[in-house]
Amino acid sequence: MSRIVLILMLSVSWFSVASAQQDASVDTDQAAKQEESLWQAIDNRDTPQWWKDAKFGIFIHWGPYSVPAFSKVGAYSEWYWNDLANPKRGAHSLVKTFHDRVYGERFTYPDFVPLFTCEMFDPQQWAEAFEQSGAKYVVLTSKHHDGYCLWPSAEADKSWGRPWSSTNSGPGRDLLGELTDAVRKTDVKMGIYYSLYEWYNPLYKADVDVFVDQHLIPQFKDVVEKYQPAVVFSDGEWDHPAAKWKSAEMLTWLFNESPCKDEVVINDRWGKGDRHKHGGYYTTEYGAGLPNGEKPWEENRGMAHSFGYSRTERFEDYNSTETLVLMLVDIVSRGGNFLLDIGPTADGRIPPLMEQRLAEIGDWLEVNGEAIYGTTPHAQTCQWTDGEQPQLKTGNFRVKYDVTTFLKGEQQGVARKEVVYTRKGKTLYAIAGLLPDEKLVLKGIKASPDAVVSLLGVGDLSWQQAGEDLVITMPKLNPSKMPCQHAWTFKVSETVGIGYNHGS
Repeated sequence: MSRIVLILMLSVSWFSVASAQQDASVDTDQAAKQEESLWQAIDNRDTPQWWKDAKFGIFIHWGPYSVPAFSKVGAYSEWYWNDLANPKRGAHSLVKTFHDRVYGERFTYPDFVPLFTCEMFDPQQWAEAFEQSGAKYVVLTSKHHDGYCLWPSAEADKSWGRPWSSTNSGPGRDLLGELTDAVRKTDVKMGIYYSLYEWYNPLYKADVDVFVDQHLIPQFKDVVEKYQPAVVFSDGEWDHPAAKWKSAEMLTWLFNESPCKDEVVINDRWGKGDRHKHGGYYTTEYGAGLPNGEKPWEENRGMAHSFGYSRTERFEDYNSTETLVLMLVDIVSRGGNFLLDIGPTADGRIPPLMEQRLAEIGDWLEVNGEAIYGTTPHAQTCQWTDGEQPQLKTGNFRVKYDVTTFLKGEQQGVARKEVVYTRKGKTLYAIAGLLPDEKLVLKGIKASPDAVVSLLGVGDLSWQQAGEDLVITMPKLNPSKMPCQHAWTFKVSETVGIGYNHGS
């Protein structure tokens, strides 16, 4: 072969490779632009008003992990399988020692499924408990990171190569379907939690792209089409960017073609690094939430340290009803929703302590609910007493939040929130964690001359306008006739010159 011909062939070969690389680059750019366009449409979709008005929801973590119901105190019991199998996990040694002692070294996580019996599960009783708690929506783990489905999922059974749904293993019941039917007989909305990734799914471990195309997308569409959830709380997104999960593609289908497209609300967990960036409402987990209502947001947490039921948690690990009520009040005053978790037992019961907490929150909301539901933040979210103001720490995950210090602290030289505010139009609500002895002065609050000032659950109160401040005379209250516990709401029927903004 002549040197000229060889050079020509090499030149043609180089040109072909360069052209292919250029075409690939163009395709990548086009895909990135399309992805950006889809996310722009998703992010611009307004969060449905029902969710903004709801303020309080119930989270439920329930699955085979509810059988061992074991975790390091301060950790999540629903991560039992990963703690057991992954030596890099901080709780691995503790969990493995427990597991080997109680169940034996040959007992695997899938062996828990036959013990996840749910024979005491009464969906009607659960739904009634949720309604009585004052919650306006419920979010059930349709599938956690173990991949086990609480509804009949053909994709789960196929990719796992075993029965991996609650209808053909364990309880032998469509747990999601039964609870959905029961909740929809009340005025509470029904939603789902859905994990994108699955720790030990053979298909996920072998090829993520195939997992997404053959498992994730069809399974997501299946659960949405069957149960038409009002909320989709996504999770387990952190291993890959949203483009890998094809999240924008799924959500475009959800908002344009699904049977719940107009009602459904989504969170912000759809790709690595996307929290507080893409999606619907922003989420914080075991934190304090966000400082204001610029973007819809939700704080989610368990009553103790774990979402799933954990037998290692003791009474002192649980937040009191008072603390949970104060969290609800403070979160709503800053424009957020509160998603409070319960962890049912493997036989299908809501632990009595959790049930009590729900009932007592419901008692408080029965008196004070109008200051919570359908409200918006006031221009000034709270009124501080004199002293150094504690700083609200914000973040996505595990941020210290001592709400009792904020609303009831009486440490010398340290300020507390004397009241937090919410409002509906011209009506202002001032919620106090501690009642003053004689007078409550709301600084910078002007009431209309015809305004009625009242204490919810008690009645109308005497008041006067002292310049820029509203001075409310405290009623004489018989302790045995107090309308509620934990926090008290003062209602000003008509205020002037003040309204909503995003400031804190």
